[in-house]
Amino acid sequence: SQKIGQSLAIHFFVKQVSHEFPLNGTPSNPYCPGIAGVVSAYQASLQTSTLWGPTNVAPIVNHVARFARDSAKSGLSNNYFILLLLTDGVLSDMADTKKAVIEASDLPMSVIIVGVGNADFSDMEVLDADNQRLQHGSKVAARDIVQFVPFRNYRRASPADLARDVLAEIPGQVVEYFRMKRISPMQKSS
Repeated sequence: SQKIGQSLAIHFFVKQVSHEFPLNGTPSNPYCPGIAGVVSAYQASLQTSTLWGPTNVAPIVNHVARFARDSAKSGLSNNYFILLLLTDGVLSDMADTKKAVIEASDLPMSVIIVGVGNADFSDMEVLDADNQRLQHGSKVAARDIVQFVPFRNYRRASPADLARDVLAEIPGQVVEYFRMKRISPMQKSS
């Protein structure tokens, strides 16, 4: 189980065979102390890694979904997972990513995607599925769990504007999940 005040940080999209390895470089303890630890590990990894395509998102969605699934099965109903992806390109595994998001839509998790640069982010808009549930073949998402924000729209905006829009759908997604699973809010201890 994850320690309170620590974040699991896994770095993807590197010029290696694996698209998935601990951001801090320590497989036996991949946790970083809070957001500052995640930022520090990311900055350190940029010194030793080269970001490279292809951009495969399904593996990280599936990875976080395993944490969410295990948490839901263990009875830890108050845990909710948020995956933040920063990407600068078109997905090379769109079909697999759609499948992964659809499967994860029944779990306590959300996916926030921030598109960096001027790439074609139409795939991200499809995943965001604000107007209609995400579908792949005959499978349909249980709920919308993706929020996409193109960073280029915030170059002249305040950080607060970016944060507001990045997090805009999260409260509704959390509430929708807990209602869907008939999980009542925990009572505050006195």
